[in-house]
Amino acid sequence: MTPKQLGFHFPAEFEKQTALWLSWPHKEASWPGKIHTIYNPYSEFILRVASHQKVCINVSGEQMREFALLSLYNSDYAKSVSNLESLLDNVKFYFHPTNDAWCRDHGPAFLVNRETREKAIVDWGYNAWGGKYPPYDLDDVIPTEIGKALGLPVFNPGIVMEGGSVEFNGKGTLLTTTACLLNKNRNPHLNQKQIEQYLVDFYGVDNILWIGDGIIGDDTDGHIDDITRFTDEETVVTVIEENKSDENYEILQENLKTLKALRLETGKQLNIVELPMPKPVIYDDQILPASYANFYISNENVIVPTFRDANDDKALSILQDCFKTRKVIGIDSTDIIWGLGSFHCLSQQEPAV
Repeated sequence: MTPKQLGFHFPAEFEKQTALWLSWPHKEASWPGKIHTIYNPYSEFILRVASHQKVCINVSGEQMREFALLSLYNSDYAKSVSNLESLLDNVKFYFHPTNDAWCRDHGPAFLVNRETREKAIVDWGYNAWGGKYPPYDLDDVIPTEIGKALGLPVFNPGIVMEGGSVEFNGKGTLLTTTACLLNKNRNPHLNQKQIEQYLVDFYGVDNILWIGDGIIGDDTDGHIDDITRFTDEETVVTVIEENKSDENYEILQENLKTLKALRLETGKQLNIVELPMPKPVIYDDQILPASYANFYISNENVIVPTFRDANDDKALSILQDCFKTRKVIGIDSTDIIWGLGSFHCLSQQEPAV
């Protein structure tokens, strides 16, 4: 029987969580020449969330665990808090070696059973966004390894799927992009209808909404978590480019037009809140996928990437209006985005039961 038939579903990120899951960054090739610069903002991300929920981090072994702890202790944010030890009590390490740090995509998809309140994990196939960055054998088995560690049942659909390519309202609606899920470098043997059936069966949803393309610089072929995110059961924020000469302008206008025509599982239209884009972030002549939509929702905070841009404060203000019961916190992601992702790409939530 499928997870859906058994009563399982994938909760929305804004629902109550038990933990934040991460895979400690260590791959120099993902941040060539500047991996050392990411540990300060990354550590702040961890400690901000550890103030109110568990943070579980995959590391290769004791040496990486010690380096991670040292990074946390020496971070700027650690020096600004008086309760560092109590924050670190909420951080737990698991000896699960990984190839890279993008836990949203290689990490476990946690499901919850509506009736029994049991948890389970989906271990989708993972091929580093269409085979772009081998090797990925260690990342591919992370969900099953976590399932063993937590004593949870694991479902194996047998197809490629990444957590950053799907977005949920927790009531039966899933939002995704044709650019990513229909890309032939993922599941070339499946058509759109067949992919939709996997989404229904293994995420426990009823209503699949498709928009078009992702932002320029996104090496994932258009992940939804860089463009459109649910902030509650009926509301999405979607990024908009104000500069008509920018390459993202038409792409994002087309997505906005599509969103306005879509309907939730209730038949209602989406409430749509427009979120600005920062000015292009360019490093080493490469346009990076900088987006305020790549935020992580924890139980008490919303951690938003900022880019030393004039629109940072505007984006934070818009998101604070959307998340009235949480504190919206901006953390500088100018160095992290050189890895072509930010806080949402790096993270995966474990729901509470």
